[in-house]
Amino acid sequence: MLTIGLFCVTRRNMIRILLGIEIILNAGNMMFVYFASVNPGLGFVDPIGQSIVFMSIVTGGAVASVGLALIVNAYKQFKTTDAGELRRLKW
Repeated sequence: MLTIGLFCVTRRNMIRILLGIEIILNAGNMMFVYFASVNPGLGFVDPIGQSIVFMSIVTGGAVASVGLALIVNAYKQFKTTDAGELRRLKW
């Protein structure tokens, strides 16, 4: 999933960039849950790891909604979702 997310981030479309960031975040969350569940001596799942992942999912949802609102607003104003085109408008 990390490789797919990195592939999406290298594209110029802002929606693909946002989805790539979310995929990378989900890959990190899955690894965090995996490492929290692997306790060879204890025999139970660590609840701290799952609570951190839960907070990360909530924060990621908020970031995705704000990012999507920014993309929609930029599309309404400039009629493009190309990140290179919008970067050129900076100067």
